[in-house]
Amino acid sequence: MLLRQDRALLALDIVLDIAFHAGRGGEVTGAAEIAERLDAARRGIEPLLQGLVRAGILDSLRGPRGGYRMARAPREVTLAEVMDAVTDDEAPVPAGKLAAAVTAPLWRELDAALTDRLAA
Repeated sequence: MLLRQDRALLALDIVLDIAFHAGRGGEVTGAAEIAERLDAARRGIEPLLQGLVRAGILDSLRGPRGGYRMARAPREVTLAEVMDAVTDDEAPVPAGKLAAAVTAPLWRELDAALTDRLAA
């Protein structure tokens, strides 16, 4: 989770943008609108939107007036869920004895502590 912070932070921005702009029961019309407000490339946020929809954080609305909305109340969505939806949990394989004995265990410990904090 820690290594892909750019992707995770953009996903968090997307969720906050939709929660703020959609209002209660509303929706945000399309990725282009979101990308413009976040000053991000549309093609860069589309995979993140898809991951957030697959994770059940957002709902995707199809059709000419389609867009995105929160799948559930924003208060019910944890930061950990947002991060998990868009990051790859595949841990790198330690290369060498030092990495296996020191670096990899330290990284796992830091990652676990961050995950616990984000889930709170």
